[in-house]
Amino acid sequence: MNKFLFLVFVCVVIALPAPAPAAEPTDTLQVHIDEVVSILKDPQYQTDAQKDQQREKIWKIIHQIFDFERISKLSLGKYWKDFNPKQLKEFTDLFTDLLGDTYLKKIQGEYKNEKVNYLSQEIGSDSNSDKAQVKTEIVRENVKIPVDYSLWNNKGVWRIYDVKIEGVSLVKNYRNQFQKILLNKTPDNLIEKLKNKLEE
Repeated sequence: MNKFLFLVFVCVVIALPAPAPAAEPTDTLQVHIDEVVSILKDPQYQTDAQKDQQREKIWKIIHQIFDFERISKLSLGKYWKDFNPKQLKEFTDLFTDLLGDTYLKKIQGEYKNEKVNYLSQEIGSDSNSDKAQVKTEIVRENVKIPVDYSLWNNKGVWRIYDVKIEGVSLVKNYRNQFQKILLNKTPDNLIEKLKNKLEE
């Protein structure tokens, strides 16, 4: 599980745009790859003292391109309706922080000049024209890792709401975990578990 989720965030960081609107989803993914990679490679961030600043810059971009509210609802599945607005906001904030705190530090230490190949783009038709899938592959040494991004157009800006690594969905991964808890527990119980995870 940790290896899968780590790869998700490695792929995100090396194929990440700034939030500027783009005509095509693939363009959105490509816009500022060089900017993000330059943050990872910049000598001023290679010392431990500067890692927090580097992390903050990368995480700010991730916040802008990922729709964490949508990811949170999809990860809760049918149970999101059991959350009142206050609980849903608290869950979303905690879930977002948990993803960042758990994996960004690993990415900072393990990025090794991976390359991203953009393979194809598919935009839905008619009623689904606001959704798209961009297929890519991450080249790490001699290994190619297929990565599919699901995006939706939110007010003219394409934003990511799921990532699949070798066919395994980030959202479904968490949905399975959360639904096992919510089957017998309350939203407050799940929120408390996330709090405890963040404190560990």
